[in-house]
Amino acid sequence: MAITACSTPHPVASQSATTTTTFIIVRHAEKGTDDKKDPSLSDVGLLRAERLAARLADEPLVAAYATDYRRTRQTAAPAAEAHGIVVTVYDAQLPATALVSQLRKAHTHGTVLVVGHSNTVPEIVAALSGTVVPAMADDEFDRLYRIDLTANGKTTLLQERY
Repeated sequence: MAITACSTPHPVASQSATTTTTFIIVRHAEKGTDDKKDPSLSDVGLLRAERLAARLADEPLVAAYATDYRRTRQTAAPAAEAHGIVVTVYDAQLPATALVSQLRKAHTHGTVLVVGHSNTVPEIVAALSGTVVPAMADDEFDRLYRIDLTANGKTTLLQERY
C-alpha cells in the first residue's frame, strides 16, 4: 500500500528542501511466554528482529527508539547494533503527537527506527504522516511503515511487510 499525503511544512532553518528524514515504524516482534507482564521475544520474534535488521542494513540509521519493554528493545536491538547505535527508550504512555514532536526536533536527516505496540504504532504513523492508518490485530507483527519527510513539508507514507 502506498499513500502519499501532503502536510503543512514545519520550519527547519538549516535544511535544504531536498533533505529527507525517514521514520521506520514497526510493532515489536512476536513475544514469548516467559513473563506475563514483560515477555522476551519468542524464537520466531528473535528471527523477525534479525529480519528487520537485514531489511534496514542499507539505511542510514541514525537512531532507534523502543518502549521500556523487553520485546520492543529486543526488536530494535539487532538493527541498532548493526549501525553502532544504542536503543533509546521512550515512554509508551506518551501521546503520539508529543513523541512525534520530539522525534522531528531531534532528527532532521537520516533514518530513525521506532518500535511500538499494536495500540501505539497506528497513532504514531498517523501523527507523522497526517494519514489515518488501520488498527493492528493482536497477532500482526510484520507491518512496517516508512514515512519520508522532506524539509519542505512533503510527506510520503509506504506500508510494507517484513
